[in-house]
Amino acid sequence: MKLERSNVEFPLWRKKVDKSIFEHNGTTIPLWACQMWGLEELFGKISSKTNPDSKVRVRYEGSTYDGWVTTAHHGRSSPALRLWYEEDLTLKLKNTFLMSYMRALEQSLTDRTDADIEKTIPFWEFIDIEFDKKERQFRFVAYYRQEPSFPHLFARLIGSPSLRRVADEIEEKKERRIYKQDWKPRSELAYEIGARNVLYALLDTKNSLFYVGEAQDLVKRLSQPYPSIPHWEYYRYNVLPNELAPFRLALERMIIRDLAALLPNKKQIPFLSISNCTLVNEKVDK
Repeated sequence: MKLERSNVEFPLWRKKVDKSIFEHNGTTIPLWACQMWGLEELFGKISSKTNPDSKVRVRYEGSTYDGWVTTAHHGRSSPALRLWYEEDLTLKLKNTFLMSYMRALEQSLTDRTDADIEKTIPFWEFIDIEFDKKERQFRFVAYYRQEPSFPHLFARLIGSPSLRRVADEIEEKKERRIYKQDWKPRSELAYEIGARNVLYALLDTKNSLFYVGEAQDLVKRLSQPYPSIPHWEYYRYNVLPNELAPFRLALERMIIRDLAALLPNKKQIPFLSISNCTLVNEKVDK
């Protein structure tokens, strides 16, 4: 049985997690919550995130993110207020509420309503939202989560470039995006999904060595030996849009040259040292 929280400091909106918190990096705030928090007084005349007065902070799982509150009237008797937040928080929420996010993607593929998809795939997750008016800070707390059927697989899928590309297509995002990944230990390489058309970096922390490369297939490329950095421990990569594939090598060389201006390197290019790491790439443009 799920017990009520004892650490609530401010009036609470317990929101059912649905498609709305994953789409467009924001969610509409119901009128009763706006009145409870006094949001119309603070944000009722703000229609754009470019207005500095729209700025708020969102606290979630020990991290703080940028946020904004805006108002849209659209001929309504009461304005509709919306909380926006940065994409890093959206990704964090997708990781927390894996099952709801997967259901939201299924809903988009089938054009079903919230009620229809919840009837077909019946479960509910909830997030608690508080607002500290004095600090202009929203606080998010995951109140109830549905455990994924395949948690390890889902966890890998959620941050993979493949799923993020599918989600962008479903949500009809027009702009071409670079899908950026965090540092991962070498042991994770075999489980990579969708790591194609990439720029990547390798790090050997014990010997303070750094390497930059490009690859059509990351797993295949990193499975080969690297004489210049044989004992690398960590890797990270960025997946480029397909139309940048012809320029991948040129982009790699640009990044290597930029880093050579900041790190010791094999071509003795003058550098401003910002780290104790050495750039070990053999090919460095002068």
